[in-house]
Amino acid sequence: MKPIVKIESVGQEFPARAGRFVALRDINLAISPGEVVSLIGHSGCGKSTLLNLIAGLTLPTHGVLLCDNREIAGPGPERAVVFQNHSLLPWMTCSENVMLAVERVFGRKERKAKLVERVVAALEMVHMAHALDKYPHEISGGMKQRVGIARAFAMEPRILLMDEPFGALDALTRASLQDELNGVLAKTGATVVMVTHDVDEAVLLSDRIVMMTNGPAATIGEIVTVDLPRPRDRVALANDTRFAAYRAAVFEFLYRKQLKKVA
Repeated sequence: MKPIVKIESVGQEFPARAGRFVALRDINLAISPGEVVSLIGHSGCGKSTLLNLIAGLTLPTHGVLLCDNREIAGPGPERAVVFQNHSLLPWMTCSENVMLAVERVFGRKERKAKLVERVVAALEMVHMAHALDKYPHEISGGMKQRVGIARAFAMEPRILLMDEPFGALDALTRASLQDELNGVLAKTGATVVMVTHDVDEAVLLSDRIVMMTNGPAATIGEIVTVDLPRPRDRVALANDTRFAAYRAAVFEFLYRKQLKKVA
């Protein structure tokens, strides 16, 4: 199977007062269609920088990033981004916020009725159809994030890029949305690249966990392949020895191999 995303010898530098700051070096990674990949590492290891490169929000200093064998030279509708902050426009209702994305992608090709149908379907998929006409200040933080995810999926992207999408939520809401996302991915088959600091989240959601070395000049340290059957039940996995082994492998890398280097 050909990779949908290919990252070849990518490095990223930024201007700094003392010269050039090297954020990333020698990043090589191939992501298959339908795969869920998590990027994990300590703060400052370039996880979000790498995600922004895949999104086309920034361009690499060295190397090349490909999507469907085409160089990523900027943002594109085949790559949707969900940020930690829901980024909903407060003066628009939930449906109007989703409609913004739908019109951008499909507005020139489809009638208004079809666009509305897309908006409703996306909100129904994340169980937010009841909030079509509500404004962001009228719903909870978890509901806002659901709308943000609906907006991304309404674009029918081939790749969903998520930058700590549940990081600002309480533990119970975060767990609920993780399960929600697992269900949505089962329906859509979308490819996902997700930044997270949560080891349990990475193991629960991912097919592979890409572990980054500490910055500056961070790179990929190790990759763990999570061979757990889907759909995944968090209650059943709590006592699964394989889940515990994957979790331990990530902790071993992050808190022994990486923190030992810092110390």
